[in-house]
Amino acid sequence: MDFLSYFSATLNQLPFLLTAVLIGLTVHEFAHAFVATRFGDPTPRNDGRLTLNPAAHLDLMGTLFFIFFHFGWARPVLVDRRHFRRPRLYSILVTFAGPFSNLLVALVTMALWMVATAAGLMEGMSSQAGYIVNTLFGTIVHINVLLFFFNLYPFPPLDGYRIVEDLVSPRLRAKMGQYEQWGIFVFLILAITPLGQFVFGPMFNYAIPMTIEAMSSLLSFLFT
Repeated sequence: MDFLSYFSATLNQLPFLLTAVLIGLTVHEFAHAFVATRFGDPTPRNDGRLTLNPAAHLDLMGTLFFIFFHFGWARPVLVDRRHFRRPRLYSILVTFAGPFSNLLVALVTMALWMVATAAGLMEGMSSQAGYIVNTLFGTIVHINVLLFFFNLYPFPPLDGYRIVEDLVSPRLRAKMGQYEQWGIFVFLILAITPLGQFVFGPMFNYAIPMTIEAMSSLLSFLFT
């Protein structure tokens, strides 16, 4: 399954996909804002980003791209690292908080799904209601695991690139900044052309299914 066919955005799937994207992107950006604020930076709070209100975080075009092309973006949370006691370390933690929050959302969603099933809450539902609940939970899990891995790719403007920036020397960071605009074009070419299957294919074919299976096994072990 390649990058552009991972989810088929049909009219029946769009409500589930849109809900999952809204949750995933909102929690992701809130996590950046929350951790930055905890480390002493008032910028996210002053910008109104310390909230779980999707309207504060979503970019319309980025959301539409995510739904129809399976990659997209939200409004980036502005952070002033001068407020951090340890700028490089805290910047890495703030950046990683976004993808990590998506992994937590996927894990919590799967846990609630399994608890509801084990408690028999699904048994009294009609087939249509059961389909809606199962599809919604499944889509939220898949989208958030996707966001976790996708954002760790080292391409600008993804979180993985920002983490690499803070791991390398200041001299190399400055050189990376000179070519960052071209990195964005490379990323877009990979994302919207068949070349993307070589870069993103392992994520869809192996990383995401294996992670979901691992989470399922872990939760099954904890709940039995």
